Amino acid sequence: MKTRMQFKNLNFIWLMFVAVACTPTQGEVAPGAAGQAKEYQVISIKEQKTTLDKSYPAVLEGQQTVEIRPRVAGYIEEILVDEGAFVKKGQILFRLNANDIEANVRSAEAQVKVAEAQVATAKINVGKTKPLVDKNIISKFELESVESTLKAAEAQLAQAQANMENAKANLQYTKISSPTDGIIGNFPYRVGSLVSSAIAEPLTTVSNTTSMYAYFSMNEKDFLKMTRGLEGANMQEKLKSIPDVSLLLADNTAFEFAGKVETASGLVDQQTGSINIRASFPNPEHMLRSGSSGVVRISEHMNSVILIPQKASYELQGKHFVYLVGEDNKVQNTSIEVIAGNLKDTYVVTSGLSVGDQLVIEGINSLRNQTRIKPKLTELSTLNESELSANSSRN
Repeated sequence: MKTRMQFKNLNFIWLMFVAVACTPTQGEVAPGAAGQAKEYQVISIKEQKTTLDKSYPAVLEGQQTVEIRPRVAGYIEEILVDEGAFVKKGQILFRLNANDIEANVRSAEAQVKVAEAQVATAKINVGKTKPLVDKNIISKFELESVESTLKAAEAQLAQAQANMENAKANLQYTKISSPTDGIIGNFPYRVGSLVSSAIAEPLTTVSNTTSMYAYFSMNEKDFLKMTRGLEGANMQEKLKSIPDVSLLLADNTAFEFAGKVETASGLVDQQTGSINIRASFPNPEHMLRSGSSGVVRISEHMNSVILIPQKASYELQGKHFVYLVGEDNKVQNTSIEVIAGNLKDTYVVTSGLSVGDQLVIEGINSLRNQTRIKPKLTELSTLNESELSANSSRN
């Protein structure tokens, strides 16, 4: 009985040895089973054209934003516009109570009349004294005295006239008008509030939004890439040759008017390594408002790039890999560098692939390095017509 059990154990060990010896290694197909290699779709890498958009968060400001402050003290008597209204240059916005200032004007006018009378009297005295001096009836000193009195009266008249003009100007300042066309801001003060030139907040603001500025930041690498090769003797001329940029609003809709990059800061922020840039957008319908947020999109037209479907790659420890078909139809995992950009389900490959490489584009989760496959060559343009062609010709 014991001998029989030993014999069975030996048979079992021998069968296990045969099974292990006959099992194909990873990636190999068992002898006589070459026809059992699984079929995978592959593409031949080609260069294509596309447009890649890069997005930068931006803050919008009107071309001109002016604080409206009173120049004289007074109570707000009337507010003639509403918050958010569009106003024209010179349009009256506020009226201040002018009773005290009107009294000052009347007092100043009276002082002018008194000074005019004094000048007239002094002139008469000069006219009477001069003939007497010529006839040596009185001394020349008398003439000099009345002439001095005339000059003093004329000086007092000039001062009175200046005081009157100042009072009249203050009276005009009780009518506060808009210095430019634009959109009215909020009103922190209401009718009856006492205001002056020393108030902490302005009465309101007027934003000229006919043209809007979009301020955004770009890292130094992207900025150099964008401006390198542009025509122009200096940076200002190079910026003018940048193609039009687009604006994405807060609700993810595209603004209907294109903009232009106008200026770039001459300094690189040492903390962020970025450069501040300003783009200008026309705003004839005043749809854009100061303080709004948006996204500036700058398009980069690429004539010879490699595009692959995202599903043809996998990510491991922050790196992207694909499977290329090598000798004997065995796949080799290869590291690549990509740009996702705005292309739907598509990567722009910047390194790791060459024209003519055969890339597995489906079922890569079931593959391992050195797995033998049966490649089925597929045209990328027909496979990803809705995915790649639309993106390549969109702009």
